[in-house]
Amino acid sequence: MNDETTWTISRLASEFDISTRTIRFYEEKGLLAPTRTSGGHRYYTRRDRSRLKLILRGKRFGYSLEDIADMIGLATDDIDEQEQIRRTFRYAEKSLGTIRQQIEELTMFESEILEMQEKLNTRLKLLKKEGD
Repeated sequence: MNDETTWTISRLASEFDISTRTIRFYEEKGLLAPTRTSGGHRYYTRRDRSRLKLILRGKRFGYSLEDIADMIGLATDDIDEQEQIRRTFRYAEKSLGTIRQQIEELTMFESEILEMQEKLNTRLKLLKKEGD
């Protein structure tokens, strides 16, 4: 096999700083399908490497393996690149909505904490004046 177009499991694991067990897990889940030599050694193609990169990116963004499988078209055999992009876009829009809601809630929480700090500081100053 040509080193330019294929990768061993250990080489991919090293490149992406993950364990070989993680890669085998993704294979067990049907997310990756490496070719095998007659001796049973796994060899990963550029497509496999790209999929692994997408899987890891999806996990980093908080998507489940089911979501990732749907985005990269594993749930449907007849998905073209345009549909894959549309699906990923829908997932991204949903995530952005969730993030925006969380930002709004955190902003409100921050305001409440600042207001509470101001009240506590005012009370502390009053208590200090009474103690003098």
